[in-house]
Amino acid sequence: MPLKKIILHRLMMRMIDPFATSFGTMQDKEFFIIEALDTDGNRGFGESVSFPIPWYTEETVKSNKDIIEDFLIPILRDNEIEHPNEVFPLFGRLRGNNMAKAAIEGAIWDLYAKREGIPLATALGGEKTEIDVGISIGIQPTMDALLTKIDGFLSQGYKRIKLKIKPGHDVEMLREVRKAFPTTPIMADANSAYTLDDIAMLKQLDDLNLLMIEQPLQHNDIIDHAKLQKEIQTPICLDESIHSLYDAQKAIELGSCKIINIKVGRVGGLSESIKIHDYCKEHGIPVWCGGMLEAGVGRAHNVAITTLSNFVLPGDTAGSSRYWEKDIIKPEVVVEDGVIKVPTSPGIGYEIDEEALEEFRIQKIEYDL
Repeated sequence: MPLKKIILHRLMMRMIDPFATSFGTMQDKEFFIIEALDTDGNRGFGESVSFPIPWYTEETVKSNKDIIEDFLIPILRDNEIEHPNEVFPLFGRLRGNNMAKAAIEGAIWDLYAKREGIPLATALGGEKTEIDVGISIGIQPTMDALLTKIDGFLSQGYKRIKLKIKPGHDVEMLREVRKAFPTTPIMADANSAYTLDDIAMLKQLDDLNLLMIEQPLQHNDIIDHAKLQKEIQTPICLDESIHSLYDAQKAIELGSCKIINIKVGRVGGLSESIKIHDYCKEHGIPVWCGGMLEAGVGRAHNVAITTLSNFVLPGDTAGSSRYWEKDIIKPEVVVEDGVIKVPTSPGIGYEIDEEALEEFRIQKIEYDL
């Protein structure tokens, strides 16, 4: 792959609605679109998923730029790459910074698929022609507002509802939702808001027939999650605790979870995501693709990885209109009856909307390779 240039497009996009979790509330999303160009004029695109504040992982938008500029681009300059699977091992000499690594690797995967003339999903080994999707709903100001939102999304056909919880906004809220929607697939996402001192409360969730509770305990823990899983019937899904195949292996060995959420940015890219997917499949652990409030490019990568066979639970890859008045791709990602049809064009399958890219761009930096 004769790489010629990497371009960082720094964007600022405003979400339609504020998104509230136990971490905080966000409406303005700052991120990078990474463009990889080869000597034949092909263009591949990736997207960074870190936030401006290090509340999900230690990475930030600013730290991503520094890592890409100071370390990852020099690695690309010093090495010839024939296949995207070579990128993550090359970046492996640097610890952490998985979101920065994934953003660059994603652009190279898209470029590779375009050079091969195949959809990214095919390049990854995907089998599905359409994927089921759920919806993630942030903490709402009132119960009526929450129930109205849930009802609206269910009427659009979404296959699963994910609700954010935190201490003081958990069991009673979930009981009210379950009462209103007795058969709807519902899961709770705690974003590390609890400890083992909350076992008595968490046991109450067993009566609500939840699909899972996601990351109830510390963000870097697999020991206490194993203790908790022995005490509750509700399946635990690990998110923030899983940064690598190694983490997934140890969590499964300990019995820390029954489900794993694979986020491409969190684990360092598509290549590592495939390895985690394959290992979980071998060990009977279902996976699903979590979202990071992505714009169109990151959303397209999520669609592609979800075509792998063990992504058996609906992910968070909602349509573009869930978050943005205008996305940066065309056509936008569309959900019909809870399903996204996998694009068949080469690469991510969506074109960059150049006018939208320029409209939302606040900085552009080019690096020759």
